[in-house]
Amino acid sequence: MSIQEAQVSRADFDQVMVPNYAPAGFIPVRGLGSRLWDQSGRELIDLSGGIAVNGLGHCHPALVEALTTQAHKLWHVSNVFTNEPALRLARKLTAATFADRVFFSNSGAEANEAALKLARKVASDRFGADKYEIISTINSFHGRTVFTVNVGGQPKYSEGFGPRPEGITHVLYNDLAAMEKAISERTCAVILEPIQGESGVLPAELAYLQGVRALCDKYNALLIFDEVQSGMGRTGKLFAHEHYGVTPDVLTTAKSLGGGFPISAMLTTNDYAQHLAVGTHGTTFGGNPLACAVGETVLDIINTPAVLDAVLAKGEYLRDKLRAIGEPYDLFEQVRGKGLLVGAVLNDKYKGKAGALMAAAERADLLVLVAGPDVVRFAPSLVIEQADLDEGLARFTRAVAEFVSQAQA
Repeated sequence: MSIQEAQVSRADFDQVMVPNYAPAGFIPVRGLGSRLWDQSGRELIDLSGGIAVNGLGHCHPALVEALTTQAHKLWHVSNVFTNEPALRLARKLTAATFADRVFFSNSGAEANEAALKLARKVASDRFGADKYEIISTINSFHGRTVFTVNVGGQPKYSEGFGPRPEGITHVLYNDLAAMEKAISERTCAVILEPIQGESGVLPAELAYLQGVRALCDKYNALLIFDEVQSGMGRTGKLFAHEHYGVTPDVLTTAKSLGGGFPISAMLTTNDYAQHLAVGTHGTTFGGNPLACAVGETVLDIINTPAVLDAVLAKGEYLRDKLRAIGEPYDLFEQVRGKGLLVGAVLNDKYKGKAGALMAAAERADLLVLVAGPDVVRFAPSLVIEQADLDEGLARFTRAVAEFVSQAQA
């Protein structure tokens, strides 16, 4: 351990950082592939992927090369100019999707903010100021800005920050009748996650997405798919909505787009993009050369049949193994998801204890996630080696045994 690394510890967090996080008791200092090492040299298997961000694992050599090469050329010039990496990445994203145009920003919240502003601008320009209402779903998550946290359907994140923005309605997810009752000529947009992530890795039903698409067409409302977590190959398709054959008007993505480097994107068509004319929206750092150079490399690697097919196969393998691990204890009510976005739903007798199981996994030198109090979430590297996946599952098996013994004590 270097002197520099020894100068700070987890205790420093409690002294100098705003206490809005409760980080683990150790500090990771190095990562390679699907393994992490902390300050003491302990090695952990990472099946959390930085909350579905490290789509190519830690320190993927192609990403390191892309970043360092660009770092010797150009870091930032502002959006007074354009830059080559941004144009290359935008070309590739539009070629691979329904979209014609891209807006780059730095986080999923910013991409969703841009999408929601676009929807209101389109509606205002075309139909007048009264068409501004947004429909979202209960338990959705769309970011932490004042606007996006209120569009998200989890009051625990939005309470205490003053009056809510007007014109936001929440309905039950996967409930087409509720959506049909809520939507009207005043609706400018419906925003959905094709797979609800933070609330429990809950995939949409095909008939639901098809029905919502038809309702948006009927009422001239934009359909926004939030694929911040489910996009960039996470489900075995470049974007999760491709599994359903339902095309949105606007798509947002972030997380794995930069493989760990902050970048996000809002994608839309020429028809809608024209409403964000010069001066209507902007960002200081969005589309900077460093992020876009990395993002282009991520897209080149992920958007291949070999990688996407492997994600589907590994996801099925992971779900099967998790069911087998849980079966002797009647641990899981359901193991669901698509590709390598997997949620293991705890059975009734273990409800509310997902955090305890995550802590047991960490003691077994394994990183997993939770998605609410009842769901253990897995979002490993899309290119995780089979040996690392198997070792992670072996460690999870030990963690489950410890967790169950403590839960029954």
